[in-house]
Amino acid sequence: MKIVLDTNVVISAVFFGGEPRKILEAVLLKKFNAFATIEIVEEYQEIVDEMINRKQGKLRKDILFPLIKSLNIITAKSKVDICRDPDDNKFLGCAKDSGALYIVSGDKDLLVLKKFGKTKIITARTFCNKYLC
Repeated sequence: MKIVLDTNVVISAVFFGGEPRKILEAVLLKKFNAFATIEIVEEYQEIVDEMINRKQGKLRKDILFPLIKSLNIITAKSKVDICRDPDDNKFLGCAKDSGALYIVSGDKDLLVLKKFGKTKIITARTFCNKYLC
């Protein structure tokens, strides 16, 4: 199954656990095919670096390496401009270009859409309850 993980899910998985961590672990075990673009991966790393700096370096800067290695990184082709937060359009474009069934997100600007083309936009809890728990 193809999925796209929003940055907030990745950050929650790395720093806080819960359902996001279960999803991340499933991606690492190749139970799901997670897709991202270079722009998305850069955002993941930027936010992780900010979080590490706030926590005075308690995690290694390469904490995302296993995830990045597990991702299917694709070239962004589609230009999407429908989200009320323009920065979130990259996740919609990635989902479209990869044929992802789900975008897993905690972002209200994405969740309010509920669906984009054939891609459903759901929370980590909903995804976890449906496929992991």
